[in-house]
Amino acid sequence: MKTPLFRLALIALFAIGALGCDVLSTASGAPAGAPPTATVTAASGVPHWGVRTKTSGCQVQGPLPDPACTPGDILPGVTKDQICVSGYSSSVRNVPTSEKDAVYAEYGITHHATGQYEIDHYVSLELGGSNDISNLFPEAADPTPGFHQKDKVENYLHDQVCSGSLTLAEAQREIATNWVAVYNQMPN
Repeated sequence: MKTPLFRLALIALFAIGALGCDVLSTASGAPAGAPPTATVTAASGVPHWGVRTKTSGCQVQGPLPDPACTPGDILPGVTKDQICVSGYSSSVRNVPTSEKDAVYAEYGITHHATGQYEIDHYVSLELGGSNDISNLFPEAADPTPGFHQKDKVENYLHDQVCSGSLTLAEAQREIATNWVAVYNQMPN
C-alpha cells in the first residue's frame, strides 16, 4: 500500500501534465542530489522509453542507473494478462553476453568479481520491460539497496499489477522513476 504522500506526488505530476509542461520526474526517496531517472513528458505522464542521450561515460547514481544511458524501455503492447502468466519473463528474456559486455563498457566497468554486479533490466521483464540496451544497467549487489532489494520491488509491483491494485503503466512508471522510493514504502 502506497503512502498518501507518494500518491500525492503522482497526482501532482499528472496535474502539472494537464498544464502541458514538460518536467523531469523523481519520486521522493531519491538519494540526495541524484538526478531523476526517467524523463517524463508530463502532458502524457509517459516516460520517453528507450530514448538514450549518452552511450559512454555512464555513471550509476547510487542504486539507480544513469538516466541518460538507461532511461528504461518497455515492450510495446504488452498487457497485464500477458505478464501475469507464469513463465512470461523467461519466455521473453534475451540478453546476449555481447550486450551485457556493452553495458559494462558504457558504465566503465572493465572487470568485476562474480556476484558483484548483475546486468539488470531497469523496467523488469515481469513488468513488460524490454531487453533493449536502454533498459539495462550494471546493478551492484552492495551496498543495500542493491539488486537483491530491486528484485523484491519487481515482485511486489508485479503482484500489485496482477491483483489489480495498480495498472501496468503505473508500475512501469514507478520502477523507472525511482525503484528505491518504492522499496522504502513497501510493507515488510
